[in-house]
Amino acid sequence: MSLKKRFFKTKDTCKVTFLLPQEAVEGAKKVQLLGDFNNWDSGEALSMKLKKGEYSATLDLEVGKEYQFKYLIDNASWENDWAADDYVVSSIGAENSVVQTYK
Repeated sequence: MSLKKRFFKTKDTCKVTFLLPQEAVEGAKKVQLLGDFNNWDSGEALSMKLKKGEYSATLDLEVGKEYQFKYLIDNASWENDWAADDYVVSSIGAENSVVQTYK
């Protein structure tokens, strides 16, 4: 698991690629990314594509913010990113991964 970030000199966005190794979700048929950036709305979840042994999804996020997120596996279980920038306890008591877009 990892987060790859790319900052731009001329834009106030950070391109973040979320990577989840296939072995972390062994046997999964569907992996989705949900978080603050899509209001935790399953209808707006990003489907992660499996390529070269990793599930990945890329988003442009506003610079200077923190976003909570999690991976949804087969619409049944949640997984945090082991390489997240931070972790916080949500309002429902579950721990969420955090990605920070500070330059």
